Amino acid sequence: MANATRFRDVLNVLLIGVLLLAPGVTVCVAADYPETVQALQDRYQDEVEAHVSYTKFSDKALADGYPNSAYLFKSLAASEAIHARNFKRILDKLGIGIPRKPLQPRPVESTRSNILQATGVEADEIDHRYPALLARIKPENHQAAIDNLTWAWEAEKQHRKLLGRMQDAANKWFKFLIAHIEGEYVDYHVCQTCGSTLVERPADHCPICSQPASHYHTIPYVAAERVEPEEDY
Repeated sequence: MANATRFRDVLNVLLIGVLLLAPGVTVCVAADYPETVQALQDRYQDEVEAHVSYTKFSDKALADGYPNSAYLFKSLAASEAIHARNFKRILDKLGIGIPRKPLQPRPVESTRSNILQATGVEADEIDHRYPALLARIKPENHQAAIDNLTWAWEAEKQHRKLLGRMQDAANKWFKFLIAHIEGEYVDYHVCQTCGSTLVERPADHCPICSQPASHYHTIPYVAAERVEPEEDY
């Protein structure tokens, strides 16, 4: 019995060797993707820090009496966590670990300041960081990395749009405009594949990764109860 098991193990090793040496077979190794690995490691760190920061901003907004603002930050945090997960999965498949670096989340200030911080960071990522990273990694042609970084970039654009009205409120007439935003009834839906964040679940498929709309999860509201707006008759 022991000899049969040993023979089977040796045969498996030989078969793997034949497959690796067969014409037309390529082996995916991290050494072939140095720029891609660096980009994924950097973005993983940034996305984890964004998740932590937005979670803390959500807690602060809720403590300040702005549950709708807290809800948006909570939803953005959920999206950033999906991006980090996706980047880690690719690194794991390449056999590359995540460097242990201390997290540096953004400082928690007033809700007004936190909104301005968030919009500034999103704008920098959308306009500069993601385009530069994609330009660096595309020559290496790791399609999964290109797809996932592109998905994250498109989701960040949605984040900026969602933060846009809050940014207007933070820049002028804060108390008046934020009161209007807080009076609205809104749900946020996040695609569990790519992190797309929308106020309305798509009818058919995700506009970013094209997965079925069933991949969207509705983020639970931050407060135990919320008052639905009165209907106009």
